[in-house]
Amino acid sequence: MCTFFEALHHIVVNFAPEKQGKVTETYSYLGNASAEAIDNLYQQYKEDPESVDFGWRKFFEGFDFQQTNFEKGSAIPESTLREFKVINLINAYRSRGHLFTKTNPVRVRRQYSPTLEIVNFGLSTTDLKVVFQAGEEIGIGPATLESIIDHLELTYCQSIGIEYTYIREPHRVDWIRNRIELKNRPTFSKEMKLSILKKLNQATAFEQYIQKKFVGQKRFSIEGGESLISALHSLVVKGVDMGIEQFVIGMAHRGRLNALAHILDKPYEHIFSEFLGNQFDDEGVFDGDVKYHLGYSKTVTTEKGRTAHVTLCPNPSHLEAVNPIVTGLARAKIDHSLHDEKKIVPILVHGDAAIAGQGIAYEVVQMAQLDGYRAGGTIHIVVNNQIGFTTNYLDARSSTYCTDVAKTTLCPVFHVNSDDVEAVIQTIQIALDYRQEFNRDVFIDLLGYRKYGHNEGDEPKFTQPKLYHIIASHPNPRAIYLNQLIEEKVVDKAYGEKIFNDLNALLDTKFDESKDIEKSQIKNFLAETWQDYKPATKADFEQSPDTSYNENKLLSQANKLSHLPNGKKFFRKTQKLIADRLKMVENDSLDWAMAEMLAFSSLLEEGKNIRMSGQDVERGTFSNRHAVLKTEDTEEEIIPLNSIAEKQGKFQIYNSLLSEYGVLGFDYGYAFGTPKDLTVWEAQFGDFFNGAQIIIDQFITAAEDKWRIMNGLVMLLPHGYEGMGSEHSSARIERFLQSSAELNIQVCNCTTPANYFHLLRRQLHRTFRKPLVVFTPKKLLRYPKAVSTIKDLALGRFQEVIDDPVADPKKVKTVVLLSGKLYYEILEAKELMKSKNDVALVRVEQLYPLPEKQLDEIIKKYGKDASYVWAQEEPENMGAWSYMFRMFRKVNLDLVANVASASPAPGSSQLSEIRQKEVIDGVLNYKKNK
Repeated sequence: MCTFFEALHHIVVNFAPEKQGKVTETYSYLGNASAEAIDNLYQQYKEDPESVDFGWRKFFEGFDFQQTNFEKGSAIPESTLREFKVINLINAYRSRGHLFTKTNPVRVRRQYSPTLEIVNFGLSTTDLKVVFQAGEEIGIGPATLESIIDHLELTYCQSIGIEYTYIREPHRVDWIRNRIELKNRPTFSKEMKLSILKKLNQATAFEQYIQKKFVGQKRFSIEGGESLISALHSLVVKGVDMGIEQFVIGMAHRGRLNALAHILDKPYEHIFSEFLGNQFDDEGVFDGDVKYHLGYSKTVTTEKGRTAHVTLCPNPSHLEAVNPIVTGLARAKIDHSLHDEKKIVPILVHGDAAIAGQGIAYEVVQMAQLDGYRAGGTIHIVVNNQIGFTTNYLDARSSTYCTDVAKTTLCPVFHVNSDDVEAVIQTIQIALDYRQEFNRDVFIDLLGYRKYGHNEGDEPKFTQPKLYHIIASHPNPRAIYLNQLIEEKVVDKAYGEKIFNDLNALLDTKFDESKDIEKSQIKNFLAETWQDYKPATKADFEQSPDTSYNENKLLSQANKLSHLPNGKKFFRKTQKLIADRLKMVENDSLDWAMAEMLAFSSLLEEGKNIRMSGQDVERGTFSNRHAVLKTEDTEEEIIPLNSIAEKQGKFQIYNSLLSEYGVLGFDYGYAFGTPKDLTVWEAQFGDFFNGAQIIIDQFITAAEDKWRIMNGLVMLLPHGYEGMGSEHSSARIERFLQSSAELNIQVCNCTTPANYFHLLRRQLHRTFRKPLVVFTPKKLLRYPKAVSTIKDLALGRFQEVIDDPVADPKKVKTVVLLSGKLYYEILEAKELMKSKNDVALVRVEQLYPLPEKQLDEIIKKYGKDASYVWAQEEPENMGAWSYMFRMFRKVNLDLVANVASASPAPGSSQLSEIRQKEVIDGVLNYKKNK
């Protein structure tokens, strides 16, 4: 009798495709398998045949069948070998069938080798009529090879191509396989077909109408990809039937107006009014944005009378930048209102060039399954024009597909011909089912084309003349589908003409109505969420609100934060850390970290929720926060801030992946959905924020002026010159101040724990919300003089300006305005000199909005005859100097700083110390320039 391994070796050696001399690629999973692993699988089969995969079960059945008469050295029956060859063919279709599909409506597909020809699998045409048991593997029972191939071709090589075999979880692979192999192409009802045609008709007629009425105006038409609208509509309709309550969509400009009109029901007349160029209301105060960037929200009603809330987030022209905003907003809704990932679906509509070229796409995909950033799975739809602005797809990526980023996290990808709208609908429905089943991302590559250039005024034949010659004569998806329905006798030609003409008549009416709209309106796309908040005015910033807090409650919270839970084993340094916290409380000398913890605990006790995320925030970059304590033996996580009171808000803190762009965008989106709560993002070092510059420039500093939306995100940026080089010194204060205007953000640099405490509390004790940028300290975290008392925290409010507590205005000749840790360094030197009573150190804790009222009081106190100096540790061309020189004009302001520099700070710690001393000496020995 032949042993199992001998039989296995015989099959692998004689059956492997490379043995045939036809191909260089091995299809056989047997050839790559470990004999020991297969033996273990065989033993598992012997115990329970149903516990192993169907293919292996059939393999072992064949082995057992012939084991009774298979003598050592004799050949395995040819029929058995051919069964395995057919199984290999089936697996090849599953893994590579997507390379041989009919998914491209306007181009011939690239050729890939080896093909799926049966000769490459050791089979021949004489096998086509032979019945193989392998048909069981694809759900059609014993069947001829010809029937098996027909089924595989229909499943894997028509209008839909599928990539999924790389997924490492068998139950997900089996789910997809069963869904596509056993059900294959569905048959839609007449009602469904008419609904699909209706959306195609709307998408097509709308684009053609605008092209006719607004010749040459940019609209970024969806023509060539109209089936997107049918897909989105189908997704919403099916989703509502499945119990989904909300959808959050992010998409770029292409097709956006069409989606606004036909998915979110934005009135046609409002869209036309924007084309007419009507001014926005509040013109001169509010700048607004172009029509294809605007957001919108609407509770839409399906044909069955069911409702869902659909939100389209506003976005800039920076492609893919909206992605983390969408997922962050969706997560906020999950955390605070829906409490179920299956009740909301984020949808991201990408361009093919953008998803392949923009790194943020990768960041967001990588975030999708992380505890702090998951949103239950995103449905990604790529409107694949097969071209960038003018760049051919072959020049736009190295990967085979634009969607190959999906494979980094083992997401399934469906490639579908956008001209085959029923295939598109089938794909979107499978994708939604998959997302709801597994709460994971899924990608749909919608292969179509772009009828015009990048915009309607651009000429594409300069760069793609052959492609656009084909496109010029190619029928649109509506015409293709209408002809299909006519052939199926679902409708006739007259019906198609009628629905097209009826919609054009409606568009004419709405166009006439648009002429009566004097001013276009941009409304907050989350108006319902933000209904309790009003835009800020200059008067709102004249004085901070009272943020005092009961002293006894603070002491109680401080004690709770300064004790470890009983019965848990902690690292000795953790024990010392908590003991030191208790000493701070007992000595009434609170450091920066303790003040922050108490700001959080006081807000939590008031019922506010807090979310904080960023790189290493749980411990803190500088081992300063320790918001999460871990037991030494089990690494159980203890969060003291969640044990402050019986009824308190929830504190969530997450170490992020090593990303600024994606994570800051996510937290900004999260803050959109939680105006009543505190959302905090912290950079590992402030210098690294510029990895997220697009989020800052396009959203944080400009969103309210463009889209009339508020946001209360807090950004903590560690900043300070301490000899750590150019990458660990500066959070680029100058960049934020240069972007400050129209009360868009708040920029602060505190010098005391108490003021930081009140600043954080102030963020939730106002009737409006503004992004808050805080330049946080490093040196001051443990600096002996940078401490506050419990009473400092319990009483008062945030101080925009802190005057010199000991200066005598009668003796002061030089008033030094400054912010941050430089204050303490100059103070130290001043105290050593003892004779420098003529210098007053005035801390500007809030840089923007500039606290004019408080600075006026400083001028009044010290008089205009005194010299006024702005001192900073940053070089002259950086820091707050240019801003202060421009904004603070009531006195002649001089500067003490290092000379202008291309780099923020020197790499040498000695040189850094020399330069810092020069600034300090320059302040204390200042002589007014004549």
